[in-house]
Amino acid sequence: MGNEIIHTNKAPEPVGSYPHARKAGNLLFLSGIGPREAGSNKIPGVEIDKNGNFLTFDFEAQCHSVFKNVKTVLEESGSSWENLIDVTVFLTDMQRDFTTYNRIYATYFKDNQPCRTTVGVTSLPTAIAIELKCIAVMSDEIN
Repeated sequence: MGNEIIHTNKAPEPVGSYPHARKAGNLLFLSGIGPREAGSNKIPGVEIDKNGNFLTFDFEAQCHSVFKNVKTVLEESGSSWENLIDVTVFLTDMQRDFTTYNRIYATYFKDNQPCRTTVGVTSLPTAIAIELKCIAVMSDEIN
């Protein structure tokens, strides 16, 4: 069974010692991916003062950015958005953000509907409010 580690400079740099994705046979496992912009630590929709307090917070901007980052890693790995088969979502404020996330999620997954689990967590690395952990197939043919 093939096994390949994938890093790309087109997605945000991991905040630890792990790859963006890893291929195992016909499966692609993505590490947790957040909304930070590639090449920087900027979080779309978030501005923080010098004391770490939020000046602006736009959860919708983070959702769109995290989906963009996942799509980038999928494509850089040789897969595609349509090949996602499982998505685990981590939200730091389920009560505040779940309805918004669910609405935006539905627009991105009209045709392909992978399995999904949504988990509330107390925090994520950096000041992000959402992170996705995904599994995709490498073939365009999902059985």
